[in-house]
Amino acid sequence: MSDLALRATGLGKTYRIRRHAVVRYRTLREDLMRLLPWRRARDERSETFWALHDVSFEVGRGEVLGIVGRNGAGKSTLLKILARITRPTTGHADIWGRVGSLLEVGTGFHGELTGRENIFLSGTILGMRRAEIQRRFDEIVAFAEVEPFLDTPVKRFSSGMYTRLGFAVAAHLDPEVLIVDEVLAVGDASFQKKSLGKMGDVARSGRTVLFVSHNLAAVESLCGRAIWLDRGGIRAEGGAQDVVQRYLALQSETPSSRSWPSAHEAPGNDTVRIRSVDARAADGRAELDMLTPVQIDVEYWNLKPGNLLNLSHHVYNELDVLVFNAVPVHEPNWMYKPMPVGLYRSSCVIPGYLLNSGSYRIDTLFVVDEGTVSYMHRGLVSFDVAESLAARGRSKWYGRFPGVTHPRTEWQTKLLSTENAAVSG
Repeated sequence: MSDLALRATGLGKTYRIRRHAVVRYRTLREDLMRLLPWRRARDERSETFWALHDVSFEVGRGEVLGIVGRNGAGKSTLLKILARITRPTTGHADIWGRVGSLLEVGTGFHGELTGRENIFLSGTILGMRRAEIQRRFDEIVAFAEVEPFLDTPVKRFSSGMYTRLGFAVAAHLDPEVLIVDEVLAVGDASFQKKSLGKMGDVARSGRTVLFVSHNLAAVESLCGRAIWLDRGGIRAEGGAQDVVQRYLALQSETPSSRSWPSAHEAPGNDTVRIRSVDARAADGRAELDMLTPVQIDVEYWNLKPGNLLNLSHHVYNELDVLVFNAVPVHEPNWMYKPMPVGLYRSSCVIPGYLLNSGSYRIDTLFVVDEGTVSYMHRGLVSFDVAESLAARGRSKWYGRFPGVTHPRTEWQTKLLSTENAAVSG
């Protein structure tokens, strides 16, 4: 028997993206004209997008492999190919043994069947005998915490119940190869902790695990080796701690100020092009700390007359956790108003006493018509927030404050009585 559990050779996956010309209002004549083939060809354009390109690697039996990378790097596409959900455009993957996968909420479940029936269905798909499934049935139900709803069709389950049951089935039915995507983030904190503990048990049991997660601490602790995917290809491969540290180091390489003087060279599309971006202390200080408001200025060309265009900043910390999404709902000048062609500057101020110390990056989305993402630039700008002694007050706490954010909270303590409390044994 081979010592390999999985071998991927030259995997690639392309998708064809159709882009339609933006037309806000059309007459009946224009709608009829769009039925003509030559007119559709003018209004529709297609582009080929490589979600994966020439990905090759091997995973040994009993190995736990972590896969890290930014959103859109190709991680989920890779796992869908390995789980035989998506067919690759190029290359092939060989897997030895039964595969269990949990890629997204509801994968492998039939909505009309009950939770009980779906446990047996999923186990059968994995190649388990009914006696094997029955032997683990009570353990699965107890882990998923869905016993009161076990005979309810799963289409009526909440996303959390769906996730708990799906993970419980995949983790308890002993597939030789277990593939788990970031779907665990859907669960509550208690379930995530329990699931990560179960992942540790699975890893120690000698089964092969492919684990995609933005929880880099979990990747370091659970995985012996890791792959870093970037723009559809393998950027680094090696020991989990080494790969995670290299991945984290790059997150802070994006400068806090960038510019593209020519619209022809600037990032964007036929709707919008970015001229410059700058992240700095709003009060002009040289260094950002936890007390200092952060001002983000983005200059951009609007290329379509009448666009209802606005920006959205997704702020991520150094562990690739989305801290918050800044949207211009209170912008006074152009929110919900048609914009003429021209050069604009949008300024966003993140208040002080919000961000914890650490490194941050911003993915910027340009949204048209109040809901359609026209263009997204990942890692448009980054900045560092330093510790602040003033934020500590007279606290004797040293080191980084726990948590993703560090807001200033108002406290007040009052003396209610000078009487001694009666303490009984």
